[in-house]
Amino acid sequence: MAYQSIYPYTGELKKTYENQSDQYVEDKLQKADALYHEWRNQPLDGRAKILHAVADNLMKHQDELAKAMVQDMGKLYGEAKAEVALSAMIANWYADNAKDLLRPQRVYTIMGDAHYEYHSTGVIMAVEPWNFPYYQVMRVFAPNFMLGNPVLFKQASSVPTTATLLEKYTLEAGAPEGSLVNLFVTYDQIEKIIADPRVSGVALTGSERAGQKIAAEAGKYLKKSTMELGGSDPFIVLDDADLDDIKKILYMARLFNAGQECTSAKRFIVTAKNYDRFLEMLKEEFAKAKMGDPMDPKTTLAPLSSKSAADDLHQQVKDAIAHGATLAYGDLDAPTPTPNGFWMPAVILTDVTRDNPAYYQEFFGPVGVVYKVADEQEAIKLANDSHYGLGGQVFAGHSKHAAEVASKIETGAVYCNNFRGSIPELQFGGVKNSGYGRELGRAGILAFANEQMIMRNPYDKIDLNHTIGGFV
Repeated sequence: MAYQSIYPYTGELKKTYENQSDQYVEDKLQKADALYHEWRNQPLDGRAKILHAVADNLMKHQDELAKAMVQDMGKLYGEAKAEVALSAMIANWYADNAKDLLRPQRVYTIMGDAHYEYHSTGVIMAVEPWNFPYYQVMRVFAPNFMLGNPVLFKQASSVPTTATLLEKYTLEAGAPEGSLVNLFVTYDQIEKIIADPRVSGVALTGSERAGQKIAAEAGKYLKKSTMELGGSDPFIVLDDADLDDIKKILYMARLFNAGQECTSAKRFIVTAKNYDRFLEMLKEEFAKAKMGDPMDPKTTLAPLSSKSAADDLHQQVKDAIAHGATLAYGDLDAPTPTPNGFWMPAVILTDVTRDNPAYYQEFFGPVGVVYKVADEQEAIKLANDSHYGLGGQVFAGHSKHAAEVASKIETGAVYCNNFRGSIPELQFGGVKNSGYGRELGRAGILAFANEQMIMRNPYDKIDLNHTIGGFV
């Protein structure tokens, strides 16, 4: 596996990184495991100070970190800076709140007083993608750092510079060696790491195929795992929705990060009353997509992350059209800013029917698919007719109505009358083929915790009359 930084704007190879040896991995794993045992006897307060320092150091180097992301995967510079800030926010939030999140929970029973304690479990192996290379690692690292689980992480091979800098500035801020370890390794080496008894859990964000492979390895060795996979999120517009209000967020809802986001609005499901006007609004917003240099503030649509990503998405749209979809907006052959960049223009598809392969696919890029439905019930049915279940949005005249509809949507999260977004307090994860487990929020810090039940007899004498159900 080649770890290479290729600039998506030009297609130019910037740097190649050497794969790491098995001995290198063993040395790092030894340090991480030793740190886990050391942390078990230490209070959280010291780690909180370090994690705050990590957040400060990321912001100190925000410009450099953002530019590295632009170089590695082509993200707009402004969006890249925002991702660094969000990563720092996550670190600060867990540093501030971990003690409360991990506070023992009391339970009163007929057998005596009990409580649940939350303990670290060991080294976590994280396999992370390229589309949000700082944020996605921080979702795993920050809560586990506070819990006391060191993290080894393998980023996608296309973002090696960002991975290197994230490790560098985390350790530079005072995080101990072994707390966050960047690995340039092969899939065979990943399997060996997962099998190692010093590794207690596995976190993955990526494709369904990657999730199936890594989850199978984790299951083989009885390792707890979390899987955040793909999404084809519904964006439901009901009869009484305020279209003018919705228009404020339409561009960002689909074209943020050039549409390369698991939770972006992939399927616009609109009731017949609003369909025609909504489609025109969406076209107007997509018309604002200007391909160009991701470092130029005038650019609004970045290149895709890789040549294969651009080629595959072009072909996917062509296949959808060949099976009956209508290209309602856009030109697949539109002129591009550079001849060798990884370009995909913003396009809108309609008339994607259930017998079209595209109906069940995820379009990972600037492609909007719009569906017309008769009413609310049909909108819910269509929203749930998907292999995915990550997120979604519902728009209605009142948020109470939107929330009632949201409760019927089979996803891990739904935003009602609002733009979807990620903040540390709100947990993140999906159902169906979108994976399992949760990151962020309280669920994120408990994902790889040992939830230990401790029961004590307040009378210090055994009373068998209070033993319910016999002995187990």
